[in-house]
Amino acid sequence: MINLLNLDREGLITFFEELGEKSFRATQIMKWVYQQNVLEFADMTNLSKDLRSRLQTIACLKLPEIQTMQVSQDGTRKWLVKLDSENSIEMVFIPEEGRNTLCISSQAGCALDCTFCATGKQGFNRNLTTAEIIGQLWLAEQIIIADGCVPENFKHAISNVVIMGMGEPLINFDNVIKAINIMLDDFSYGLSRRRITLSTVGIVPALIKLKEQCPVSLAISLHAPNDELRNQLIPINKKYPLADLMKTCRDYAQGNSHVTFEYIMLKGINDSPSHATELAKLLRGILAKINLIPFNPFPGITYECSTTETIDNFRDILIRAGLVTVTRKIRGDDINAACGQLAGKVQNLRIKAD
Repeated sequence: MINLLNLDREGLITFFEELGEKSFRATQIMKWVYQQNVLEFADMTNLSKDLRSRLQTIACLKLPEIQTMQVSQDGTRKWLVKLDSENSIEMVFIPEEGRNTLCISSQAGCALDCTFCATGKQGFNRNLTTAEIIGQLWLAEQIIIADGCVPENFKHAISNVVIMGMGEPLINFDNVIKAINIMLDDFSYGLSRRRITLSTVGIVPALIKLKEQCPVSLAISLHAPNDELRNQLIPINKKYPLADLMKTCRDYAQGNSHVTFEYIMLKGINDSPSHATELAKLLRGILAKINLIPFNPFPGITYECSTTETIDNFRDILIRAGLVTVTRKIRGDDINAACGQLAGKVQNLRIKAD
């Protein structure tokens, strides 16, 4: 039985044409599911009775399940979402004035083993399906709508999506792209490309494909200004070193506004004035915005967050070099929902990426 939530509009068109149906059935299904929040074929009254009956025997609209919710003092919410009997992922809702942001996951665990990230420390199980990715947005929409927290002038409860949760999205390229296609589609959520941000450590071949196929806003998890340090923090850098990554980012920024670079502040590791100067030199010529992220600790980690004074000095050096730089406000750290803290529940099948 095929889960139609795994199909974007192009996939749905193919599905219905193979059934001998007209292509407009795809848009009808999308409107029912993503705009009217209907998941029962029997309730889709503009489909013929014969088609509704047939769909009930060959297809489904199956979502992941929310298991628990935690609410931070600052209003951030974290949901534990069950995928299967062995795996759960986490997604985070961040309300701000005039916008609601949802941080979603793309993998159960992560194989990249970045040394500062809770997700990577629990290992890797599998990629999420398109249904499990878009299902996070569908579930969050229903909860936030029920709470009456829809931003003014927005048709949907979630105004911005960041694919920054558990996992490396570009390793799950096909499923992530189909989910993004659904988010962008006017017959579903109709989000603009600038309101969807994909965060990656920099899988260079996939970044090139992303620019060609679906150039949404891009955030690079950088965290070091040179290969020697980045190799220690982000082992995949040995395969895709900074020279290749920076060239790809320059190409990506052509016609796609700025690229955001995320830089986690680790006390005594990557936070010196010389690191800031080196970072400014590295990003020269790229239309860049830098997010400095105070490190969020989690059990079993030895890193500490840089002091506020150190972070401010680091930021000022970058600003004087002409780079737009902000220090990210910590949200949801009291419920382990901040950057780098997501863990979920994963049956580990592999520790490190090949």
